[in-house]
Amino acid sequence: MKKILTAFILLLSFYTNAQVYSSKEPLVHTFSIVARDEKTGEMAVGVQSHWFAVGISVPWAEAGVGAVATQSFVDKSYGPKALALLKKGLTPQQALDQLTKADAGRDVRQVAIIDSKGNVAAHTGKNCIQFAKHIKGYNFSVQSNMMLGDQVCEYMANSFKQTAGKPLAERVLLALEAAQKAGGDIRGMQAAAIVVVPGKKMELWNNKSVDLRVDDSPKPLEELRRLYNVHLAYEHMNNGDLAVEKNNMALAMNEYNAAMKLFPSNLEMQYWTAIILANNKQVAKAVPMLQSIFAKDKNWKELTRRLPPVGLLTVTSDELKKILAL
Repeated sequence: MKKILTAFILLLSFYTNAQVYSSKEPLVHTFSIVARDEKTGEMAVGVQSHWFAVGISVPWAEAGVGAVATQSFVDKSYGPKALALLKKGLTPQQALDQLTKADAGRDVRQVAIIDSKGNVAAHTGKNCIQFAKHIKGYNFSVQSNMMLGDQVCEYMANSFKQTAGKPLAERVLLALEAAQKAGGDIRGMQAAAIVVVPGKKMELWNNKSVDLRVDDSPKPLEELRRLYNVHLAYEHMNNGDLAVEKNNMALAMNEYNAAMKLFPSNLEMQYWTAIILANNKQVAKAVPMLQSIFAKDKNWKELTRRLPPVGLLTVTSDELKKILAL
């Protein structure tokens, strides 16, 4: 397989009259979107490709700075280099012009950049494999190459424009799903990713608000959708935990219930909801939930024994005995 891939790369190098390919770089023929939410300022990249672990090559983003998609015969350095140029004050177009001017392989590159103000720039090299194009719009750019049909970008652009008001990650995911409906990658599907960053500069550990990847799947967009729903469920769990810290139990229960509706099979979400009920003198409601959880996995009962000493379960001794007897 490696010999075949090497031969393919050499053949394409000869075709374009430029030795610009490297066997160390992926051939990421794909469709993607870079976008910004006008209200929140968040920026995002979404991508799908028939290439393993596309999420480590195409999407690049930094809070308060911008987002980049680099693909086709990909040069991954476009990502960090473009972000560095944006931080220096260059516009996306100026950054893109500087990068492509210095790149002997620009005719086989496809790149899109968006900054924190919503300015966009995109480049589709003349030797990108057809169908290849990009469409720029207000707060977004969509781009694709090696597509089965020639309407992939149109489907993505229309989807993004028609979903205004939804969370940015949801809009990006819907755009990717629309692209697949238009035919998608001529080779099929394998990997997908979504990255979302805040509109304002953040600490390094808070730089990404969504970071989801599917590296290898026959239906990567379906798996990405599942992961996104799990992400939303855990956001509700985190909000519930914060509400508990502030002793707002009504809000905590609302958040935990929302999490369970999104991810009903998750025992941990059920468990902590039951513990909160017990701590709020609703042991009668907590007991049947805990009984069901313990029956499915006895380790949750053992965990329950460990909660009172650290103050995470505040029931009476009799109530604790009742719970542990389940």
